[in-house]
Amino acid sequence: MMYGLYSATEGDILVDGEVRAFHGPSDAIAAGIGMVHQHFMLVPVMSVAENVVLGVEPLKEKRTPWMFFGLVAATLGLLLTMVFNLFGVEEGIEGGMVALLAAFAGLAWILHKDALDIAESRSEVEEISAKYGLAVDPDALIEDLPVGLQQRVEIIKVLFREAEIIIFDEPTAVLTPQEVEEFFGIMRSLQADGKGVIFITHKLNEINEVCDRITVLRRGKVVGETTPAESTEQGLAEMMVGRPVDLQVHKADAKPGDVVLEVQHLTVDDDRGHPAVSDVSFSVRAGEIVGVAGIQGNGQTELVEAITGLRPGISGATILNGEDISQGTPRHVHDAGVAHIPEDRQRMGLVLPFTVTENVVLNTYHLEPFSNGTVMDWSASKAAAERLIEQYDVRTPSAEAPASTLSGGNQQKVIVAREFSRTAPLVVASQPTRGIDVGSIEYIHERIVEQRDNGAAILIVSTELDEIMALSDRILVMYEGRIVAETTPDDTTTTDLGLYMAGATA
Repeated sequence: MMYGLYSATEGDILVDGEVRAFHGPSDAIAAGIGMVHQHFMLVPVMSVAENVVLGVEPLKEKRTPWMFFGLVAATLGLLLTMVFNLFGVEEGIEGGMVALLAAFAGLAWILHKDALDIAESRSEVEEISAKYGLAVDPDALIEDLPVGLQQRVEIIKVLFREAEIIIFDEPTAVLTPQEVEEFFGIMRSLQADGKGVIFITHKLNEINEVCDRITVLRRGKVVGETTPAESTEQGLAEMMVGRPVDLQVHKADAKPGDVVLEVQHLTVDDDRGHPAVSDVSFSVRAGEIVGVAGIQGNGQTELVEAITGLRPGISGATILNGEDISQGTPRHVHDAGVAHIPEDRQRMGLVLPFTVTENVVLNTYHLEPFSNGTVMDWSASKAAAERLIEQYDVRTPSAEAPASTLSGGNQQKVIVAREFSRTAPLVVASQPTRGIDVGSIEYIHERIVEQRDNGAAILIVSTELDEIMALSDRILVMYEGRIVAETTPDDTTTTDLGLYMAGATA
């Protein structure tokens, strides 16, 4: 609402003591509010400078002679068309001449239009970059920049529009520990320049490190206000959830068994046909959790999609309990024994208009006891859903409620319940706790450890280093589609992992 993406149905938003009504982001921008979204709003094929000024471009002066030529050309085209019609000239000649003149007219109009003053755009970017320590090449293409520099471009965009209040939504989710420290320095420079900063995050240690005041929301309501000096991480977590929360992951030492998953020299292309995963090999054993760390966009998504049958590999093999599943469909991979928690629960994990019951049986609806092969048994489906709702503490009005009405944490619990309700030898969990509350995080972590202790092989892909360190028995780090390090939580630190994520090798 503060950025105009939603309209308030009640209450007021005051900016500098004045009530403001926002009907869209343009209203918020005009009021001096800017936002850096969790998922960046940049055009990959455009340069830094072009992205920064997009929509508010500095323009060169109009070329009046070209505008005059365009008008003359268009007028002559119209007159000649009338003459052709009057004297019955063959349609082919007429059409060709008119098309030619129309082309000249169009070209003239294009040339007269105000053009982007790229020199001015570049100068603006360099000035803001120098002032706030946001070093970035204004001529670089966005698609060629690492995530940390792309975030700087988003900040420059906001400052170019003269924002006095800047909203950061989960800004550290895609950064290495080293980049996080650089980002905090940028936030402090903005604060020193008199900017108001709203920092939205679920990372409790970061809140206490950089914030002056803390407001805690739960289910859309303010449940507490405090300061870092007056609060602890444990206290903030309890405010966020409404009950005591254990922030530690408790697990016994792993007792790895036989190899369940073996990835052999796997190469996978992205959607543009470029290599996203390059000659990757690793294994996961029964009774162990292997974590894959890395900045988003370094091949983790394509790796998971290849293992789960959602994306074909270019070369290499994926072996599950001795069976090559590399060419299998998603259903074949599922039936072979792979449970999958996808990174985007709403796009890949659930059908939001479907009920909780329908989502629970989404990948088993064709099997007994939910179907006899031709007809669904809805009573059996509903009974299974109600059992899992209770077992996994899913907060929902009923099993017949649409999945879209559930909170993010409860949507994730539905997926976890569905995937863990059968005995699968391999669990592939991608970003298993992204965007959910600390209470749901605690619960899902417990369930993942429980699956490991029951003998499942677990592969976790996460950009949350604390999660990787807490859950993993072994850790792999991906950078630019390759595994650049393999270690264990006892033998590394988040700082070391951050260096590997930035390209250092073990």
